[in-house]
Amino acid sequence: MRPTGLILPRGSNPDRDLVPGKAPTTHIVWGPRCALRLEVTGVDVGEPRRWPSLEPEVPERVVHAIVGLQGPGVAPVLSCAPTPAGLALQLRRSAVFERVLGAVAAYAAPTVPAAPGPRVVLHCPALCGSPCALRLSQLRAVLVADHLARALHAHRVSVRLVPAVRDPHMPTFLQQLRVDWPAASERAATEALRSRALAELTPARNAEALPPGALGRVCLKELVDERGRTTGYDPNLDSCLVTEDLLAVLAELQQAVQDWAEDSSLGLAAAPDAGADSCMVVHVVSCEEEFQQQKLDLLWWKLDDQAPLRQKHLVCGPVKVAGAPGTLTAPEYYELRHAQVCKASALKHGRDLAQDPAWMEIFRVLSVATIKFEMLSTAPQSQLLLALADSSISTKGTKSGTFVMYNCARLATLFESYKCSMEQGLYPTFPPVSSLDFSLLHDEGEWLLLFNSVLPFPDLLGHTAALPCTAPGLHITARTEMVCKFLVQLSMDFSSYYNRVHILGEPRPHLFGQMFARLQLLRAVREVLHTGLAMLGLPPLSHI
Repeated sequence: MRPTGLILPRGSNPDRDLVPGKAPTTHIVWGPRCALRLEVTGVDVGEPRRWPSLEPEVPERVVHAIVGLQGPGVAPVLSCAPTPAGLALQLRRSAVFERVLGAVAAYAAPTVPAAPGPRVVLHCPALCGSPCALRLSQLRAVLVADHLARALHAHRVSVRLVPAVRDPHMPTFLQQLRVDWPAASERAATEALRSRALAELTPARNAEALPPGALGRVCLKELVDERGRTTGYDPNLDSCLVTEDLLAVLAELQQAVQDWAEDSSLGLAAAPDAGADSCMVVHVVSCEEEFQQQKLDLLWWKLDDQAPLRQKHLVCGPVKVAGAPGTLTAPEYYELRHAQVCKASALKHGRDLAQDPAWMEIFRVLSVATIKFEMLSTAPQSQLLLALADSSISTKGTKSGTFVMYNCARLATLFESYKCSMEQGLYPTFPPVSSLDFSLLHDEGEWLLLFNSVLPFPDLLGHTAALPCTAPGLHITARTEMVCKFLVQLSMDFSSYYNRVHILGEPRPHLFGQMFARLQLLRAVREVLHTGLAMLGLPPLSHI
């Protein structure tokens, strides 16, 4: 029997919605310890029954992937068995392993649409200033914007990043953080915007003294009344002080929207109906910058008739530091984490490795991993509480970026050990994947790694890059925390499995089959882990 239904919809109540008399439908039940069942319910179900917990949800793509593994001439992945509640379809695990692990790359890479995707301008005003003045909440916005840009690029969404960094110290700091943001080449022309602004300036009140670089004020009240009541603009917005710096940012945004044809970095052609309204501008701002940012995009509408109608604000919540006044700047925060990584290494190895060139780059990567996982593991719109204690960077702390990088290095060591043993003649070369016997993978930890990590990974990346382009209102949210949480859970599952199961067994022929099946599974885990780290701008480490 071939299943015909879909997942039980989000928010539905099984005891209420699944009642006798309904047409037969296949539903997904996610039980404890990853025990997946497909239950067919119908008129013979009898009284409504209490189902196991439906959390965590099984992504629809995963379900279709499993159901689609069946086909003519192949062993069934699902087998039917009568139960008091109807028919229970049990997964045959070895068939799932065979089909999934036979094509590892297809599950490790994100699903790429065939046609050019939408166009997004990512604007992060925190990058306009100096890193020495960068508050932790602004640093969070920078990291969210960079991660979102990587996710959009991976899904063939054409992205332009604004503003171009001009402070001479900012590029060096961004390089330390492995943030890929364009440096300034030349300023966009501001003449047209300046002329329009001068025509809109309101008379100075009582000989108001304007700060240096200010042209005057432009009234925004009518735009707030027109757009603000329904979209979420602050009703207290009245006027905006127009400065040369503000016009320069607007000119960059204006040029980013108008010059899509020149952006060939992705090798994509613009859509036939591409225009100012076919792209979306996303302003990634800290909570302290939101009010000023609302002024800026309203001013853009005021001065430019071709300004895009879809401007959205992704507001990052405040960052609080436990036991500290919160005056720590972004460079000071980086230096603190780097010093802690070096100190932890010295305690572990009994000597200071911070001056060893072979270790300096590793310490920099571990410092950045610690910072990015701290900043991105919480939903951007939520408040973030930082704990600056040394214990937060330990490789034993299962929620830290250091822990993820540590398990990445363990995987690298495993495959390097296999390679060395093979070169010594202890193990044979890796056989063709089609010849592997995946029925030898019967440990529960192996099923967890496949079903919790390898199978749902492309679906997760799709959710990371999803922006609610057509959502009403000014504010949007993004799931930038999903990759961090996924990699932490993957590392925990792998660590538990690796500590319990001996992968490279005795060099005896009758043990090679299981060893190779396990290595192929961990190849898939490694591909997923490396791809996830790349979405954070982090390189995989081969040793720690």
